[in-house]
Amino acid sequence: MAASRPRYCPQCGSRLALEEDSGRKRPTCPRCGFIFYRNPAPAAGVILPGRQGVLLVRRKFRPAVGAWCLPAGFLEYGESPERCAVRELAEETGIRARLTGLFGVYAGFDDPRVRAVLILYTARRVGGRLRPGDDATEARYFRLNRLPARIAFAAHRRALEQFAGDD
Repeated sequence: MAASRPRYCPQCGSRLALEEDSGRKRPTCPRCGFIFYRNPAPAAGVILPGRQGVLLVRRKFRPAVGAWCLPAGFLEYGESPERCAVRELAEETGIRARLTGLFGVYAGFDDPRVRAVLILYTARRVGGRLRPGDDATEARYFRLNRLPARIAFAAHRRALEQFAGDD
């Protein structure tokens, strides 16, 4: 599903026109000069290894209902990627964790809602009780050589493959 191009300026209400800007045609307001930049949304998540493997959650909502993914989500306004990753892990799995490092940054092109930049951290569990929550119907560990066939997003698959290769 492609997002539609905005038609009106959010600042003055004038009809936008396509104008050249930095080598691309962008919706631009001929009246006030506003340029509509369509930028990806930042997201953050956690790769949490345990004795039983790596922690994944089963998605409750679209897109990819029922598919598995890493605990992750979009940053809230004013929230750091690190805080977002820890918050999403707790909301989706009940687990509290301390981040141990930056694992990788991935471009997300297959979410129909938005293009994303996924920032993944490794973490160590410090508390909590494993239980699905928020937008997850299940939360459980999987061995890296026995991951579910249906992983929700390509960026999550790439990260898990790289994590398995580092093991």
